[in-house]
Amino acid sequence: METMNPMDDCLPGPPASANAGAPPTVGRVYLVGAGPGDAELLTLRAVRLLQKADVVVYDQLVSDAVLEFVAPGAQRIFAGKRRNEHTLRQEQINALLVQLAREGKQVVRLKGGDPFIFGRGGEEMQALAEQGIAFEVVPGVTAASGVSSYAGIPLTHRDYAQSCLFVTGHLKDGTADLDWPSLVRERQTVVIYMGLNALPDICRQMIAHGASPERPIAVVQNGSLATQRVVTGTLADMAQRVAQAGLVSPCLTLIGDVVRLHNTLDWFQPQA
Repeated sequence: METMNPMDDCLPGPPASANAGAPPTVGRVYLVGAGPGDAELLTLRAVRLLQKADVVVYDQLVSDAVLEFVAPGAQRIFAGKRRNEHTLRQEQINALLVQLAREGKQVVRLKGGDPFIFGRGGEEMQALAEQGIAFEVVPGVTAASGVSSYAGIPLTHRDYAQSCLFVTGHLKDGTADLDWPSLVRERQTVVIYMGLNALPDICRQMIAHGASPERPIAVVQNGSLATQRVVTGTLADMAQRVAQAGLVSPCLTLIGDVVRLHNTLDWFQPQA
């Protein structure tokens, strides 16, 4: 892809306004969104930085196809997190980014989706700022928009939803700790990240707080990839449907009347 890099001479330098006071001998950290999985959803800026990086620190949800853009000589450090299994704790990742930058490295911190949407990018940026490390953020296509698009489910639609709510389904004290009254409002789409294990509780709680048991819901596994699977149902039967289908993480959950459009707008045909 070298022929498509007319801006190479300006890389890996940041925009002139970004952290201009950083010492020239210290490296820089780029918090880069890798998108939902399909490598063709990467931004041009992300591709160019991956090709120029000295070190790439990447997460569990970064696809192999995205990693193919990393320069052959670059060091790769896996910092992935699975449920109850962290290769590196967040504090260790923060310290690692600071250390690499102080060694003069150009570091890409590669995160699935977008760094600022349930990606803890803000925490990493705070750690860098506190230590005087120069940084830049490169947004990515977040799972909500990328996965819903590939599932043929528009997040908003004049006939079905005028708003969209993003929440995380992480468990707290064994239950899904969410703002249920806001989730059950009509004419909105609710997108739940990391909510597969909490799905039975989420469905029960939404019904208990006033949502119709017939409210449509979809769970998408491996969205935007060739292994994508979509299961649709209602709040009343979705937990059973997902269990029968054997879906496993990573999954994204979409709740609302827009899910009804999946059958007619399902354009993406993943290969088995």
